[in-house]
Amino acid sequence: MPARIWLVGGTTESVQLASALDGAGLPGVVTALADSAQDLYPPSLSLRICTGALTDHTWQTFCQDQKIGVILDASHPYATEISKLAIQASTQLQIPYLRFERSSGVDNTAAQNPWVVEVDTVSQLVNGLSLKGQRVLLTIGSKWLPQFKECQSTSTLFARILPRAQAFQVADEAGFSCDRIIALRPPISFDLEKALWQQWQISVVVTKASGQPGGEDIKRRVAQALGVTLIIIKRPLLTYPQQTSDMETAVQFCQAALHQKPV
Repeated sequence: MPARIWLVGGTTESVQLASALDGAGLPGVVTALADSAQDLYPPSLSLRICTGALTDHTWQTFCQDQKIGVILDASHPYATEISKLAIQASTQLQIPYLRFERSSGVDNTAAQNPWVVEVDTVSQLVNGLSLKGQRVLLTIGSKWLPQFKECQSTSTLFARILPRAQAFQVADEAGFSCDRIIALRPPISFDLEKALWQQWQISVVVTKASGQPGGEDIKRRVAQALGVTLIIIKRPLLTYPQQTSDMETAVQFCQAALHQKPV
């Protein structure tokens, strides 16, 4: 078996990269956490899709069995654990590594939006006073909802989550009643975003610095249009060996690492 690319996936960008790698005739395997992530990738894709969590105990076997010769990390900006594993694999096995990360897609004018507040961590937000007495829409996925459970007694909280059974279960256990949950898969248009905030009379929205693919730019625009405070949780700080947001650069990196001429 020839050396293959390990594409750390589960994001929109990873789907685009998988198609680009496949089109260039490059062999590879895509990893994603959730089984449902398989539906993101075209059935015609020749790259193998593997789902499930890799751990400190399984990544070495994975790299050896799959004959990984290069790592292209296109995981979610907040999925730091898998990125740390990929960097560890790169270091210990001396495998070339490249981080592909979506650009923010936010121009300087939008960044100066007076309704936008940035915080470093979820705990900083939960332990502060910015949510007290507010009608808050959380658009951060389901993973962090349990951290807001104690806020249920001091704020009126709503959650937007992905339409998955596990996400509903997490939201329920975090104290969100059915009438305060909405399940939608991005992208969400400006008009729909605006209507949802108005329907629930939202005064504060909490989101991640997910860039344009995650709808950050639209949330900024809606916040300014409605005069609603938008609290953005900054991306985690992680030092990557190499990084790009250019797809062609990523494909060329993989070609060079596998000692193949560009197609």
